[in-house]
Amino acid sequence: MYEILFWIIIGILVLDFLFEKYLDYLNTTKWSDTIPDEAKGIYDEQKYKKQQAYDKENHRFGILTSSFSTTITLGMFVFYGFALVDGWAWSFTGNAILAALIFFGILMFASDIITTPFDVYDTFKIEEKYGFNKTTPKTFVLDKIKGWLVGALIGGGLLALIIFIYQKTGSMFWIYAWVVVSAFSIFMAMFYSNLIVPLFNKQTPLEEGELRDAISAFSKKVGFKLDNIFVIDGSKRSTKANAYFTGLGAKKRIVLYDTLINDLSTEELVAVLAHEIGHNKKKHVVQGLLIGLLQTGVMLFIFGLLINNSNLSQALGVDEPNFHIGLVAFGVLYSPVSFFTGIFMNMLSRKNEYQADRFAAENYKPEALAGALKKLSVNNLSNLTPHKTYVFFHYSHPTLLQRLEFLKEFEK
Repeated sequence: MYEILFWIIIGILVLDFLFEKYLDYLNTTKWSDTIPDEAKGIYDEQKYKKQQAYDKENHRFGILTSSFSTTITLGMFVFYGFALVDGWAWSFTGNAILAALIFFGILMFASDIITTPFDVYDTFKIEEKYGFNKTTPKTFVLDKIKGWLVGALIGGGLLALIIFIYQKTGSMFWIYAWVVVSAFSIFMAMFYSNLIVPLFNKQTPLEEGELRDAISAFSKKVGFKLDNIFVIDGSKRSTKANAYFTGLGAKKRIVLYDTLINDLSTEELVAVLAHEIGHNKKKHVVQGLLIGLLQTGVMLFIFGLLINNSNLSQALGVDEPNFHIGLVAFGVLYSPVSFFTGIFMNMLSRKNEYQADRFAAENYKPEALAGALKKLSVNNLSNLTPHKTYVFFHYSHPTLLQRLEFLKEFEK
């Protein structure tokens, strides 16, 4: 039986790689040497050529990185690399929790070290070439170190607690683990911007002035209490702009990238904020959190049924089943389920984006939101004509052209 599981794992990894490459290929069929009619008025000829070059370079680099990653992963399964690391972990300790921490610590650290040259090339070659990169070598290194520390403390701590629960509760493991993971997820949803973001970025309250007054006036108009408006120093790493809504209850806040403020007019910024407020008004944040918790519960339930199955560990070359080896095998075997839930979540997310756009258009100025979306797409060299199949599987937002067409319904 474990031989069958082994080949199923290999099949899943190979099929996933091939399918992703097929989707990438479909996008290449939309490349054009001349600006298509639907992009005219958004891109000029020169900017469009730059966008196409950026897209092609990222495509080639993506093939290289994904091929390398898939080859390493397949090698770990075919040559029993996970069994080797498992043996190293147990050679240091006989404690299951410590062994799991050492096991995943080795894998995560080795993976990050191996992929760092690709990250360096992407940041300091490709992003630099197209005028996006603002990351200094010092910031890059500090981000890596901070990422390791945060991952070790939070990820390692949560993993240790879950294994401890498994040891103490047996067959009821999934319920207790679900409660713990749910509590952690809700906590992070509320306090992520307060606890984690400051380790990497500086957030400052939006200063008094025309923009804050305009945002406050709109918030009062739609009955949305918003005291926390922050500006984040996104320009520390990139010229690309963004805005997002985070937190729950009294901890909710809207965060604007400083690059966004520099790129957009006051009306366009308020329109973007109106869109984000629309997400909150429509309960999209809570909806996403609840669906995520439900998916986690289902995953933990299935994992709880299989965790002691020796076939899972033997498929990876380990005779005696243990938590961390079972988790690796289960992670791959569960990925087809994640694939389909991911499609559903993307469909739901695109629907939610239209609802947030509708809220902004009905309560503010649709032409201002349209203008903001155009500027953001051009400044970020976004692909305006992705293949519809790629959009279906991967896009959490409608395409720019779809959103502009939708907003036309509200323009006077």
